[in-house]
Amino acid sequence: MDALSTAIGLAYIFAAVLFILGLRYLGSPATARRGNLLAAIAMLIAIIVTLLDRQIVGFTWILIAIIIGTVIGSFSARLVKMTAMPQMVGIFNGLGGGASALVALAEFWRLSILSAELPLDFSITTLLSVFIGGLTFTGSMIAFGKLQGLVSGSPITFPLQKVVNALLMVAVVVLGVLIAGFDPSNILFLIVTLLALTLGVMLVIPIGGADMPVVISLLNSFSGLAACAAGFVVQNHILIIAGALVGAAGLILTQIMCKAMNRPLSNVLFGAFGTGDQAAGAVDAGGDKSVKAVDGEEAAMILGYAQSVVVVPGFGMAAAQAQHAVRELSELLQKRGIEVKFAIHPVAGRMPGHMNVLLAEANVPYTLLFDMDDINPEFPHIDVVLVIGANDVINPAARNDTTSPIYGMPILDVDKARHVMIIKRSLNVGFAGIDNPLFYDPKTLMYFGSAKEKVQELVAEIKKL
Repeated sequence: MDALSTAIGLAYIFAAVLFILGLRYLGSPATARRGNLLAAIAMLIAIIVTLLDRQIVGFTWILIAIIIGTVIGSFSARLVKMTAMPQMVGIFNGLGGGASALVALAEFWRLSILSAELPLDFSITTLLSVFIGGLTFTGSMIAFGKLQGLVSGSPITFPLQKVVNALLMVAVVVLGVLIAGFDPSNILFLIVTLLALTLGVMLVIPIGGADMPVVISLLNSFSGLAACAAGFVVQNHILIIAGALVGAAGLILTQIMCKAMNRPLSNVLFGAFGTGDQAAGAVDAGGDKSVKAVDGEEAAMILGYAQSVVVVPGFGMAAAQAQHAVRELSELLQKRGIEVKFAIHPVAGRMPGHMNVLLAEANVPYTLLFDMDDINPEFPHIDVVLVIGANDVINPAARNDTTSPIYGMPILDVDKARHVMIIKRSLNVGFAGIDNPLFYDPKTLMYFGSAKEKVQELVAEIKKL
């Protein structure tokens, strides 16, 4: 028995090391796949060792659950579109938080039946797991609904909303104190669970679609914290370690995202900012504003005879599934001796790293991808910037208009290039819900249409040059 305990302990340590290495490798697109594989192996080891450690008598239902989960996960991963990847991440966050809450809930019920008095530390960790996990579950489902278009991307607010949220939090704290210190009642515990589920909805519905990347990152952190608390509940060391790693990584990423938008987390959560995607409509500059529109032949001439081109991808590229056509365009330009680079804004798309994932799927070399801080000094020397479906991350109002809601947000300085070409379906606003003065700049050329169709048209026209 001692030998088995030692082997189990060593296996847990090995799994923990793999989790840390996996997280380390996930920090770079070049090593992300290796990191994902290492983390998956670590989780497999952790599951097998836990089943041996806890001396499970019957494996029937466990095997059935593993088979069902494997089938659903395999088909989902293969069938889900890259444009829907943020929604899938949101569901993962929610299911992780929900699972942690269910584990804590089941353990509380089990021990409350055996004893009328529960240890204080057990009660606190159980309450934390249920509260954070329940909030994460419903909050993630709302985030999924907003990204999927099932729920309005605009902030959903009502009078005294913050007061109601504050009262819900006070109720959770009061009931938590009663449960931990006086009455470990199953009824009170169920009420706390329902309040947590309600609070998850209430906290996410007033957040606009423009802030969904930050929300996903924060909920990812919450799912890790819920798992960490559940690890204390069931006294599983590897669950504590894995949950803590996910929670810390999510919080760090959330901080990076907020810094990229120059907004504090409190403003993201309570600012009710952004309107969500607007339907494509007619080209209308509005008032006395005018734009310069080009056709495929003109656009190809400008790109084909440039010396340097920077491509700025946005959600429009993802929505049109244009990443493969973009790769073909970049290769064609490089064959003509043109220097091509890709500029990636930290919050482009609908989740952290969204553009990196899409371009990696299309086999765009990692060496061509540049972060905002690295590429911004180069824009004044760039001949043409090709913007594909991006809006808010290139809006110069963030630098120049003190009245703009995005004022102070770091952006890609594409307006400093010699020429700017923007592929966009229309002049409608993006997720932030504000107009972009760059569209009306004399150096800007608007190339209206679906990203995939227009990039393919560019490829065909440049081949004729």
